[in-house]
Amino acid sequence: MFESFFYNKKVNQEKLNRFGFVFHDGRYSYSTLLLDNQFRLEIIITEQEKIDTRLIDLETNEDYILYKIENTTSSFIVKIRQEIQKVLQEISNFCFETSVFKSELSTRIIQYINEKYGDTLAFLWERFPNNAVWRRKDNKKWYGALLTIPKSKLGFKNNNLIEILDLRAHPEDIIRLVDKQRYFPGYHMNKKHWITICLDNSLPFEEICFRIDESYRLAGRK
Repeated sequence: MFESFFYNKKVNQEKLNRFGFVFHDGRYSYSTLLLDNQFRLEIIITEQEKIDTRLIDLETNEDYILYKIENTTSSFIVKIRQEIQKVLQEISNFCFETSVFKSELSTRIIQYINEKYGDTLAFLWERFPNNAVWRRKDNKKWYGALLTIPKSKLGFKNNNLIEILDLRAHPEDIIRLVDKQRYFPGYHMNKKHWITICLDNSLPFEEICFRIDESYRLAGRK
């Protein structure tokens, strides 16, 4: 219900601690009182950065769930939601940082390319804010693209979003590697010269780095 407060954001664990979150049993939790101490709001953030809220009526000590029912629009429920939104907005502003690409693997890839080649992602399309590319400094050729797409675009049966990496590759390597499980034909690229990696941890990080380096070299050719 409150997902928009954390869209394209990544948690900063140090700031969670400073805000007052407590880590226990694999999750962070924080509580505060609302509406003249009528309710206690509990906010839970898992290690996978899933956010959930729980509201306890302090008079009955029971969960108050009406605020989660979307078609409930009484003035009192609206007021409760507004109070919860204020707290969530404060947490989002203080404890989260803008991060289009959320997976740990994407973060490692971004860091690897920045440290080795000094390149940062270029976001070229206003209509597609979740898509970005890396370009060589010398000739401006692309050698990588980081995209967020529905898994169905790669032939899977569900529409869950996934981050993918497009890289240049030798045509003979593409023929050998594409298995439509770990390697795929280049998504939105020339399928003879580009390959796509699904960033679901099915490939070792070292192998991905090897493919990045190869793509960088290929982009340097005249």
